[in-house]
Amino acid sequence: MVTLTLSDKQVVELVKQLPPKSKQAVIDALTADGDIWWKMTLSQGEEQFRRLTAERGLEWDIMPEAERETFVDALLHEKP
Repeated sequence: MVTLTLSDKQVVELVKQLPPKSKQAVIDALTADGDIWWKMTLSQGEEQFRRLTAERGLEWDIMPEAERETFVDALLHEKP
C-alpha cells in the first residue's frame, strides 16, 4: 500500500472536486468528529463545575440556571 502525503490545501482542493453527495459525506464525517470532541469537552467542564461547587458546599446539579451563571461569573472575576 502506498502512502500519499498531501498538504491541507491539497486536501481541500481534492474535496472541492468531489460531487455534492461526496462533499456532504466529508462534512458529515468531520462534523461527527467535532461533535465527539464537543461532548467530551462539555462533560469534562461539567465535572469541573461539580467539583468546584462541591468544594464550596454547593451542588451543581440542583442549582438553578441563574445561580450557575452567578457562580461562573464569580469564578471568572475571582482574584488569585
